[in-house]
Amino acid sequence: MKISRFTVLAIFVVLTLGLLVGLMLEHRLWPLTLLSVAITALGFYDLIQTRHSVLRNYPVIGHFRWLIEAIRPELRQYLFEADNEATPYSRSQRSLVYARAKGESSERAFGTLLDVYSERYEFIAPSMRPAPVADLSTMRVTIGGPQCKQPYSASLFNISAMSFGSLSANAIRALNQGAKAGNFYHDTGEGGISSYHREAGGDIVWEIGSGYFGCRTLDGKFDPERFVQNASSPQVKMIEIKMSQGAKPGHGGILPGPKVTPEIAEIRGVPVGQDCVSPAYHTAFSTPVEMMQFIQQLRELSGGKPVGFKLCIGHPWEFMGIVKAMLETGILPDFIVVDGAEGGTGAAPLEFANHIGTPLREGLLLVHNTLVGAGLREHIKVGVAGKVISAFDIASLLAMGADWTNAARGYMFALGCIQSLVCNTNKCPTGIATQDHSRQRALVVPDKATRVATYHNSTLHALAEMLAAAGIARPQDLGPQHLVRRISQSEIRLYSQIHTYLKPGELLEQGEQHPFYGLSWKLADAHSFTAEKGYTAFNELELR
Repeated sequence: MKISRFTVLAIFVVLTLGLLVGLMLEHRLWPLTLLSVAITALGFYDLIQTRHSVLRNYPVIGHFRWLIEAIRPELRQYLFEADNEATPYSRSQRSLVYARAKGESSERAFGTLLDVYSERYEFIAPSMRPAPVADLSTMRVTIGGPQCKQPYSASLFNISAMSFGSLSANAIRALNQGAKAGNFYHDTGEGGISSYHREAGGDIVWEIGSGYFGCRTLDGKFDPERFVQNASSPQVKMIEIKMSQGAKPGHGGILPGPKVTPEIAEIRGVPVGQDCVSPAYHTAFSTPVEMMQFIQQLRELSGGKPVGFKLCIGHPWEFMGIVKAMLETGILPDFIVVDGAEGGTGAAPLEFANHIGTPLREGLLLVHNTLVGAGLREHIKVGVAGKVISAFDIASLLAMGADWTNAARGYMFALGCIQSLVCNTNKCPTGIATQDHSRQRALVVPDKATRVATYHNSTLHALAEMLAAAGIARPQDLGPQHLVRRISQSEIRLYSQIHTYLKPGELLEQGEQHPFYGLSWKLADAHSFTAEKGYTAFNELELR
């Protein structure tokens, strides 16, 4: 017999009546009676409320839908998720970071769990004569072009941009203390340099976004005097202008006034209790040429420290316009960080996270090729960020043209992040992405700082072993000819065969002959970021 949708409510009605009668004989039944009365009352309320159709049709029992839905992520993550099923990071990836952060063995028995015949499978070709394993002290890159007076020696694997405010004070403390112990850098994010960044004295890359936090006037413009105050700190090793980030490129941000505490206000240089706005674009410059002039201004004000910019690639002719501005002005950034669309953030509109921005590898190829084709690659270092977790992730990006890598969520896992996906709720269960003092006290700084440093060192050691197996003594010698991808069940190809790699100066000499780079280069304008011109001209050129 089919059970009625009102059966559960009917059961509780009968149970309540029975308990009320029984209560006259046994007074100890009152707790159970109260519970039954409450559930029965809830059931009748469900029948008359107007917000939820499910509850009107399924009183009492309908609430289980929301209960199950609320714990669905935990059930899936702990009970039903496959080892290699990414959401956005797989259990296998997280376990790798946890093990390396704790100094445990990351070895696996009984072979790979990956399907080596799937079209997405990639590997590095080993050599018949492996090279000696490189010392970790050599796994570094010197950043600073000919116009830089204070070049910086950076690790190949650093902490990507995460602001105080997005992360807790204890998380910032642990990251910077770990960076100090492991001799790598910690990017501040656009939220400014907090006292928590300074406590341990770890190397800092100061990220300056469109809000100019830490170097702004009261009306939100760039303030040279305040910039000098922060940039002159010996702890600040490089200055990074944030043009856009991978998780939400082209999207500004706002911190509501109630969240602008005296501490946040002091760090960012904004009024207490007022909305703190990050515009979608910079006000210190409006064209590629002006951008180069701003870079030169920051380099001079900082005493010659490396200055560069970070972006998620969009219209190719816009980035090429920046490169043309470099050629026209003679002003070169010391570095460029390419942020992939797969990058993370505490909160981003779903459409932006899913469908705006160029993925990291394609963005890296465009930047690398454009700089090579313009004859500038040897003077400008290129860093990358976007789902970098393992030594293979680093190796594959170095092979494609990067000089070093950054990671944000990987280091969050090292801090103890369990990927609960509640970064935007202030209810992080591990005390990482929260400003709730009772929650962040769970993060013990000395212990987590050690894990951050251990994860960094263990990952670079694994990278050194991978390179040695490929017969490569130095990371700089890794190239696209070493990275292999399966493109069908019966065919594999080197990355040097799959992708186009321009020759030095090719865009300047015969760039217009290239079907993609040539068209984009022709459309690029050193004096404008305007997109409409590119749309129209690109379509017209392709139709010819």
